[in-house]
Amino acid sequence: MKKNMYSLMLAEDVIREIDRLAAEKNTNRSNFINQILADYVSLTTPEKHVQNIFDIIENLIGNREGYLLSCQPNDFTMSIKSPLQYHYRPTIRYEVEMYRTPQRTIGQLKIIFRTTSAELLVELTRFFKIWIQLENIYIKHFFEKGAIEYGMENGKFLRTFAVPNDSDYTEEQIGNAISNYIATFDEMLKDFLAGKYSTTEEMEKRYLQYLNSGVQII
Repeated sequence: MKKNMYSLMLAEDVIREIDRLAAEKNTNRSNFINQILADYVSLTTPEKHVQNIFDIIENLIGNREGYLLSCQPNDFTMSIKSPLQYHYRPTIRYEVEMYRTPQRTIGQLKIIFRTTSAELLVELTRFFKIWIQLENIYIKHFFEKGAIEYGMENGKFLRTFAVPNDSDYTEEQIGNAISNYIATFDEMLKDFLAGKYSTTEEMEKRYLQYLNSGVQII
């Protein structure tokens, strides 16, 4: 949604109240007025679109034990912390970033881990590689070429989000898809580190259960 500069004549009392409310919502005057006017004329701004998706994720994941969610109003990034059951209980953080102007991809997931344990780093890398292999086999062909990309660097694993070819997800479907993706990824990662998968085939079987449960892929 393109933005332009306009001049408005407003009463000082109105501006003071606008600034006060904008500060409460951790935004600025222009963004707050833009949202008020968009709501009045029934338009959904990119900020509102992303907030609607984050609200759905919060409702689905926020009530699960062990997760800590945080998101600032009008921000395009949501943080989800989850403790790992591994020796000193390190924390893994899932950062969901939605793009203001989505095109081939609509956002990305950053999985951030801070650890000095060489053993844990090796195990995390093994899991990420297996996960990528499973997605390449079972879901990558549903997306436009290059839409799903991965990266591993400096304590981060990155994966882009996209909507499958010839699909048009609603906000609810996007929120559900991201929530299920993170919850399944987190569950399987923890089970992997706990040694609950004796073979890669067992991990593949659990992944297929996730895909066959009727979730939207993303």
